Amino acid sequence: MLSFVRRLINSKVGYVITFGILGVIALAFAAGDITGIAGSGGALGGDAVAVVDGRSIGSADLRKRAQDELRFARQQQPEADMAQLVNAGGVESLLERMVTGAALESFGEDQGLRVSRALVGSELRNIPAFRGPTGQFDQAQYERAIGQQGMTDAQVQRDIGREIMTQFLIVPTVGASQVPQSLALPYASLLLERRAGQVALVPYATIPVGAAPTDAELAQFYQRNVARYTVPERRVMRYAVVTPAGAAGQAPTDAEIQAAYAADRAAYAPRETRTVTLVTVLDQKAAATLAATVKGGTTLTAAARTAGLEPRTIERADKASLTQQAGAAVADAAFAAAPEAILGPVRGQIGFVVARVDAVAQVPGRTLDQVRAELVTKLTTQKSAAALQKTRDAVEDALADNSNLAEVVADQKLTAQVTAPLLSNAADPDRPAAKPDATLTAIAAAGFAAEEGDTPTTVPIGEDGGFAVVGLDRIVRAAPRPLAQVRDRVAADLIADRRNRAARDAANRVVALVNKGTSLADALRQANVRGPAPRPLAASRSQLQAGPQVNPLLALMFSMKQGNARTIASPTGDGWIVMRLEQVVPGDARRVPGIVQATRADLGRSIGQEYVQQFARAVAASVGVKRNTGNVDKLKKDLLGAGEQ
Repeated sequence: MLSFVRRLINSKVGYVITFGILGVIALAFAAGDITGIAGSGGALGGDAVAVVDGRSIGSADLRKRAQDELRFARQQQPEADMAQLVNAGGVESLLERMVTGAALESFGEDQGLRVSRALVGSELRNIPAFRGPTGQFDQAQYERAIGQQGMTDAQVQRDIGREIMTQFLIVPTVGASQVPQSLALPYASLLLERRAGQVALVPYATIPVGAAPTDAELAQFYQRNVARYTVPERRVMRYAVVTPAGAAGQAPTDAEIQAAYAADRAAYAPRETRTVTLVTVLDQKAAATLAATVKGGTTLTAAARTAGLEPRTIERADKASLTQQAGAAVADAAFAAAPEAILGPVRGQIGFVVARVDAVAQVPGRTLDQVRAELVTKLTTQKSAAALQKTRDAVEDALADNSNLAEVVADQKLTAQVTAPLLSNAADPDRPAAKPDATLTAIAAAGFAAEEGDTPTTVPIGEDGGFAVVGLDRIVRAAPRPLAQVRDRVAADLIADRRNRAARDAANRVVALVNKGTSLADALRQANVRGPAPRPLAASRSQLQAGPQVNPLLALMFSMKQGNARTIASPTGDGWIVMRLEQVVPGDARRVPGIVQATRADLGRSIGQEYVQQFARAVAASVGVKRNTGNVDKLKKDLLGAGEQ
């Protein structure tokens, strides 16, 4: 069970306070109110799902939070749907989070804590999503961002103030991380405990396939495992793509070409370039010594490296470029010197420069006719980009005026398209071999971020400024495929299930024999199990978790009694494993002080969160909380579609 702190951090407003302070971009509170307090009335009636200290939390607030939580979950798991969230207890968890936040706010106010408008404003200014081009808080950007989420300035400031109040109360408790050595010692000793035993595999491959399944067996198995054959929620999007090619502007006129040539005449004029090798020396006397050495016949590179310096070469630079890279004095000297001349020391941008003119080249000028094609390409690209931006501005202005997709497409003479019913990752379950491209992926992401009835939106496509106008057409709810469509798959699954059950029954017979005193090898023979011979397994408890996952075999071994046997499904999916625990050697951390200290630190990182859980529960009990389970159940049915007509 996640601790309260983790639940708080995963809340929408909690993201702003927790991460906004750290400078992480998080407009995550846009989902809405952490507490969802809809009024000050204390009646647990109407659509209220809970009352906290006399203030109601409405069904509409909880519904909104559930929808926002699903959108957040889809960022981590694209296939997530509302049914999964509801069936996993997500609605109750969200309500608990809202109740806890409201209780903490009420408790803080009762204790005389207040959040100033200045502090709220400070937190707002620290949120990167509200900063403008200058990097400072931008009021227009702020209003645009919260407006897109249907929120007002008052709501946002209230939400942030509520979260700051919560932080006032829980941060000191989270920091309570001291654990006495007497508490850490038994846990540390457990880490040193060692166990040994034997494991044997009862493989599926040795189990007969059996007779072909009957129609009745297939139907029964299908109904019992209908979730396997259920297609997750899909969405159909209508869209139109606008690319630079599609929004191409008019070809440049001759006057525009001449103007562009005149504006950049210096780039097309004849010029001289020089390749120069330079060495920068901080001390003028050392630079003079280096120059004398080079003029005496030593190469500049060799002399520099002998002095512990590294030369650099600037290739084919004109005077302006060399001035920018090495300084005006160096450029003047280089362009006044003959080829292969040694320069310096000359004061550079840093220290003193000794240089050698490696090569001199004359770059002829180019006439208008010679660069016409280049200028046409450049101007055409610029005009296409301008036309594309003009189209995008017109589209976004129309959407801001509540135009629908059909109107935008007609006004801008775009080509409307419609997707197949897609998953959130743009995959089409009806065409599993088809791989969605980046454009379709961006369109699907926009569709899954929208709700039915939302205004279409624009999303960037590629890196050339192209974009798509995307609107959600319809939602195809999660539903099982008909048995006739998946008959072959159901038959294969049923046969695999038979073999799985047979292997498990054989493994259970082996366990029964071993627990009566038979050796593991003899039990396998008596149960007619054909498979590999038993093999030894030994480990310490500290080896239970290697990386992010717990080893299931070791987890089983450290949950057994010595001398007993148990079964577990093979982690590799090839059968059932029988394990017999033969030896348990207790650990003694008193001999390894470092383990005790490490365990104290590990416990300290989590105990503060547990204290917060207990504190939050005590606060909720003290301020008074009532829940309306009937309204919660009704909301869950509505979210699952049971309440829709």
